[in-house]
Amino acid sequence: MTSAPDCGQGIDSERALKCAEQRIRGDRVQIIEGIIEPASPTWGHERAARVLRRQIEDRVDALGCVEGSGNLDLPGSSNWYVPDIAVVPEALAKGGGALLPDRTLLVVEVTSESNAETDRVVKRRRYAEYRAPLYLLVDRIEGSVTLFSEPGDPGYTHADGPHPFGSVLRLPDPFGLDLDTSGLSPA
Repeated sequence: MTSAPDCGQGIDSERALKCAEQRIRGDRVQIIEGIIEPASPTWGHERAARVLRRQIEDRVDALGCVEGSGNLDLPGSSNWYVPDIAVVPEALAKGGGALLPDRTLLVVEVTSESNAETDRVVKRRRYAEYRAPLYLLVDRIEGSVTLFSEPGDPGYTHADGPHPFGSVLRLPDPFGLDLDTSGLSPA
């Protein structure tokens, strides 16, 4: 777990950028490859995340974890992500600072028109690099879901999908549950 960056004098550009992100008021923002971007999803985007949260919440509770969209720091890079859903151990969530992707059990990104390629390519590569064990990509533009696992170099070594919305996708241990993706389709 990392805490908010020290904003004192003599800081490097990574720390300065992450410090600036922490000081922006109003909308939530994230840093993608050095660019500060708003993290303000649409209602359709939020609906898709809610459909997934409802399906995993009992298992998340049983694992002693929480699901949310807290900050993920990628130290040594100019990245500070706000995933749509991250599942983390409850003890780590109490710390208040940003977490590292390898401390998550699952990271979920839901695409929007404005960020689809970032979620498909950049975040997938970075989550693997920082060893997030499971990355679920909900591609609302393509109407599909893909579960990436087994992070390695230069990316995830296993992909389950893409599966069209309406398919059942198995989340492996420690979840051990099937996700019904039919509710992800825009109705």
